[in-house]
Amino acid sequence: MFTWPISIYYEDTDAGGVVYHSNYLNFFERARTEWLKSMGVVQSTLLADDIAFVVKHAELDFRIAARFEQNLFVESKVIELKKASLVFKQRLLDDNGDCYCEGTIIVACIALSRMRPRAIPLNIVQEFNRAS
Repeated sequence: MFTWPISIYYEDTDAGGVVYHSNYLNFFERARTEWLKSMGVVQSTLLADDIAFVVKHAELDFRIAARFEQNLFVESKVIELKKASLVFKQRLLDDNGDCYCEGTIIVACIALSRMRPRAIPLNIVQEFNRAS
């Protein structure tokens, strides 16, 4: 499991100070990216090696409206790891454990030049297995 802090900025919200629905996907994406970085995975190196991770499917459940100037965190865990894809369960939480949004995100590993599935590099698989 991995956690990453998220501060809600004015740019994340609508005119009423409520987080715009698509920004929850951005928060979840940032957390996954930071998780990779914490493992020593440099995405620009992956791209240079023709490897990319792309979102194949996203399902969100909005529970509580997050608002301007809140400090929350994203909790991420891998719930399924296959040869060329990962399934993440991600939640946006406050310090009391209240869940604002929960998502299941399927991420595929692809050969970028061909836009076709490819095996997730072994070092990344090992890191996610260690974190589980």
